Formats: sequence, structure tokens, C-alpha cells
Amino acid sequence: MSSTLFSSSVCVLERQIFDFLGYQWAPILANFVHIIIVILGLFGTIQYRPRYITGYAVWLVLWVTWNVFVICFYLEAGDLSKETDLILTFNISMHRSWWMENGPGCTVTSVTPAPDWAPEDHRYITVSGCFLEYQYIEVAHSSLQIVLALAGFIYACYVVKCITEEEDSFDFIGGFDSYGYQGPQKTSHLQLQPMYMQIPLDNN
Repeated sequence: MSSTLFSSSVCVLERQIFDFLGYQWAPILANFVHIIIVILGLFGTIQYRPRYITGYAVWLVLWVTWNVFVICFYLEAGDLSKETDLILTFNISMHRSWWMENGPGCTVTSVTPAPDWAPEDHRYITVSGCFLEYQYIEVAHSSLQIVLALAGFIYACYVVKCITEEEDSFDFIGGFDSYGYQGPQKTSHLQLQPMYMQIPLDNN
């Protein structure tokens, strides 16, 4: 359980860094909440607090849902469009994923003059020569988080089950003391008899 939490924390921290570089505010907020919940889950595991672990398991369901949405967003499932929708930036800016310009093998070329619709504080570029498109890198990140979340959910359920069984077993063993129960005491059936000794008298 602890190793799963540690792996999840390392992966989400790595993802948080690149989301910060790409100004992806919605993923940044989701990653931050996930890190907090992972810390609480780790605390619950160490301190044997099933409520914390249960809360962690519930959050993992939401975390999987979020990552499925991110996958659908970058693969443009349904009416979603990674080029026009600014959901991940809360419509604050037109920034895209950091991997769009910095992916493996990508060559960035500035286009001048910029189109009239382009904001003045943004540059208009074209990206070519990428070995792997940025959307697939983002999909890989989300897929890894889903796999770790599923593993964490299974382990969390297992740990909660073990802790609950241990608490029930402890209550059963120590429950008699709470009601003042005392076991039967051994009684001795031997009776003490007086002992008489004859002492010879010396006539001299």
C-alpha cells in the first residue's frame, strides 16, 4: 500500500511540474487535491485509520473519472476539441500542453505576421517533426494515473478489510473484561489435618 502511494505521488508530482509549465490550471488544481488525498491515505495506512483510507478510495474513483475526461479531451472524443476548447485553462489563457512545443523531436517555428485574431501577448507558431504528438504524451500520463489509481483502490479496500477484521478480533478477545467476566477459579479439595508427634521421655 505504501509503495503504491509513493509511486502515485512521484508520478503526479512529475505531472504537476509540466502542467505548471503549460499553465494548465484545471489539471494543476486536480493534481494538488490528489497529492493532499494521497498524504492522508498514507497517514491512514501508517496510523491504522480506516476512515482516511476509505476517503482515499472514494477519491480514487473521482480521480479515475477526471483522467478519463482528460484522455477524451486530448483524443477529441465527442464534441471536445483540444484546439479550440480552453477547459483546462479555465478560459483564462490560450496556452496548450507544455509538450506541444517541447515534445521529443519537435521543431518550433514562429509565424510572422501573426493572424489578426491572435492575442498580442501570444506568439503564433507551427510545430513539426515531433516523434510523438503531445496529445499522446498527455494520454499516456492519464493512462498511467488510471492504472495506479486502480491498484491503489484494490489495496485500499484490502487494507480496510484487514484493519476491520483485526479490530473485530480484538474486541472479541477483550470483550469479556469489559463486562467484568472472571473465569472459574481452581479450588483445592485437600484438607489439612493436625499432626501429632510422640517425644520419648528420658527417665534419667
